[in-house]
Formats: sequence, C-alpha cells, structure tokens
Amino acid sequence: MFDTMTFTKILGGLCGALLVFLLGNWAAETLYSTEGGHGDDHSQAYVIDTGSDDQVEEVAEAEPTIEEMMVSADADKGKKVFSKCKACHKAEDGENSVGPHLYGVVGRAVGSVDGYGSYSGALNAAADVWNVEALNGFLASPKQYAPGTTMGFNGLSKPQDRANLIAYLDSLDN
Repeated sequence: MFDTMTFTKILGGLCGALLVFLLGNWAAETLYSTEGGHGDDHSQAYVIDTGSDDQVEEVAEAEPTIEEMMVSADADKGKKVFSKCKACHKAEDGENSVGPHLYGVVGRAVGSVDGYGSYSGALNAAADVWNVEALNGFLASPKQYAPGTTMGFNGLSKPQDRANLIAYLDSLDN
C-alpha cells in the first residue's frame, strides 16, 4: 500500500502545518495581547491621546427671547411658514377644519373657538391665553408644551420661523 517514504512525507506535512498554525497563534497573541504591562485592571491595550477632557468646552449659544425675535419678525415670511399649518388649520374667521381656525388666535383664550369641540384637555392645562410666549412654546414642540395634545405637528425648530408665524397670525385680525 503505502511505502515508508510516502507515509513519512504525509506525517511531515501535517506536523509542518501544525507548527505553522501554532507559531501563527503565538505571534498573534504576542502582537495583540492585552495582558502585557497592564496588569489585571482590564484597561485598554492601546490608547490614543486626544488631549485633556478639561480643554474641551462647549460654548452654548444663547437663544434670543421671543420678544427680541418679534422685533424683527416678518409677517410675509410667516405667511410662508403658515403653509405647514394649512393642512389642518384655516386663517379665515369661523372656518374650522381638522383643527380650529387661527383667525385672531393671538390674545384669544385657549380652547374658545365657537363651533370647534375637539379640544384636548392638555391645552387648557398648558395655558389660559394664546399670548406670544404661549404660542412660541407650543409651536416649538406641541407635544412637550402640552403633553397629551392631539395635535400631530412636530413643531418649528427655528425661533425666527416661530416669530414670523406669530407675527403673521397676529396680523390676520388687524
């Protein structure tokens, strides 16, 4: 069957392959070892120093107040922002839609539109009157301002857009 020389070659090949795998394993453990010099504290094997954490300071930009924003508010730009509201609200007096009409909303009592009865109680708990501050808070994030509100709008993130929209809504009833 097999002569001695063939058997010796096969056995030598297997032993050589085993030796290559064992040496490869030893080399990999040596190169990528996390034990050497770090003890048992399980710290990182290689740390890249990016500078001290104390040097990083975030400079928070103070958001202007709504009163400051209202000084430079543009009702014409607010009319463009109102296009986001048109799906559920009308700007004409007495024309309710999915939501109540917004004619004369600035200075109006919350939940007081005649003919619209689908107000959520969350609005009445959040504010009494739709003044500039209340509208700004509500338009920024309706769900945070009045938790439980049925209004499905995510809000306007830009303060200037909110101020422009409030200026537009305020201009509707002269």
